[in-house]
Amino acid sequence: MKQIFFLFSILFFILSNMLYAQNKKLNNIKIVGKMKNVMMKGELFGNIYLDTISNKKHLYGIGPLENLSGEILVIDGKAYNSTVLNEFKMKVERTFNLKAPFFVYGNQFEWEKIELPSNIKTLNQLEKFIDEITKEINFPFVFKIKGKIEYANIHIVNLASGSIVKSPKDAHKGQINYKIHNKNSEIIGFFSRKHKAIFTHHTTFMHLHLITNNRKMMGHLDDIKINTNMIQLYLPKFQH
Repeated sequence: MKQIFFLFSILFFILSNMLYAQNKKLNNIKIVGKMKNVMMKGELFGNIYLDTISNKKHLYGIGPLENLSGEILVIDGKAYNSTVLNEFKMKVERTFNLKAPFFVYGNQFEWEKIELPSNIKTLNQLEKFIDEITKEINFPFVFKIKGKIEYANIHIVNLASGSIVKSPKDAHKGQINYKIHNKNSEIIGFFSRKHKAIFTHHTTFMHLHLITNNRKMMGHLDDIKINTNMIQLYLPKFQH
């Protein structure tokens, strides 16, 4: 009997350590700077130079461009930044020669396709759904959505050079909004219950950027009309 108990103890120890190692591997999200320091203290300077990130294999990341002059998205090891040309047009470039005042990023190798219930129509409903099915995950993670976007509203921060920022209202002066209609796109989001005002706004657990498949449009996602027949959600392949 003692031998059986001893064997079960060893097995439990091994499995516990395997789970710890797996979660440690999954918990690889890194955060540089803080959104609240940008919005409230005017720390607009670059806290990270993206080209110094050593491991770019399957790298994902989002944040604003330094001086709040554009948006940044890293998707599967490729970095893009978008800047405003006018109220109708933007410029999207592929480059790692970018600096951000705050930035969240991590490497994600394995994904799990998640069936979205048909009643998910808005970002708030999407957030609640992800929150509910990841209750046991206590660290930040990246997720993605792929498919045809029926409608979305994205923005690009476009602060005038030399501006003084002391509030979120100041930070979003010059911001331009763009509408997306029926475009095949990819959305990269970072989710955390513990990082409000760090890399998510204080009212949400999510920060999302959208890029169209033709790489002509990219920006911070503010609103979306979700059609679950046209898109697919992917979460990290967590240990079950």
